[in-house]
Amino acid sequence: MKVAYLGPEASFTHHAVKKAFAEAELVSYDTIPDCLEALTASQADRAVVPLENALEGSVPITVDYLFHDVDVHITAELVSPIEQHLMVHPLNQSRWESVSKIKSHSHALAQCHKYLYYRFRGRTLEPSTSTAAAARYVSEHPDENVGAIGNALAARTYGLTIVEENIHDFHFNHTRFVVLSRESSADSLALEGGSQKSTLMVTLPSDDRPGKLHQVLSAFSWRHLNLSKIESRPLKTGLGNYFFIIDVEQAMEGVLMKGAIDELEAVGCTVKVLGSYQKYSIPAN
Repeated sequence: MKVAYLGPEASFTHHAVKKAFAEAELVSYDTIPDCLEALTASQADRAVVPLENALEGSVPITVDYLFHDVDVHITAELVSPIEQHLMVHPLNQSRWESVSKIKSHSHALAQCHKYLYYRFRGRTLEPSTSTAAAARYVSEHPDENVGAIGNALAARTYGLTIVEENIHDFHFNHTRFVVLSRESSADSLALEGGSQKSTLMVTLPSDDRPGKLHQVLSAFSWRHLNLSKIESRPLKTGLGNYFFIIDVEQAMEGVLMKGAIDELEAVGCTVKVLGSYQKYSIPAN
């Protein structure tokens, strides 16, 4: 099996993929769209990308690509603790507090906002495609006094020195990664498993009448189907036009789930079942 992931080596996604697919061939891609396009072009059997962070919410580009651009399915969810550290090149260890800029993924920079504001106010914060890409840059540019935010694996892989540990603003920092496939069958992984989930993408009827979202929610409510997430994203067809991504703590095979989808379609909603899958826990580094 060949698995595409958001790289480079030592990214948080890479760490999750190594734990979930220990025997697979892992292929690094620089961006989330690159991962998804590799999957749709049959250059990979699975793709693993971040979907949501506990501190910063959904990864918009992942959600939008899954709705607008690719026809793939979620076959498993990987939940991994995220520990963000500040690291520099060993040659700059003695002067790390005077770094000229700090590089990392935009979500990682946001997760450390308070730390960066109070410790490095006025310094340049430069987004990278991933935390590992930032660490690799620092490793390759020892002449620049630049810091990176990333995990301990990135520091080890790229020979950097961690100068401040656990700099994220809140203790509970986890990321949801999704395993994607061209097929809809759920993956069974050799990890600690959790509850079954289903993810739906729902577009409301085009006619502008009140109570449409209430009808959607009531289809789940009276059936006692627990929603762990509901979020709107722009349809990109005009202001005020949205679709909803909904996580339900229930497998699709249940009679109640099928009934809920039938009810949504009966009131004019368009429903795309993105996947019915199991949640797995990834151990820390």
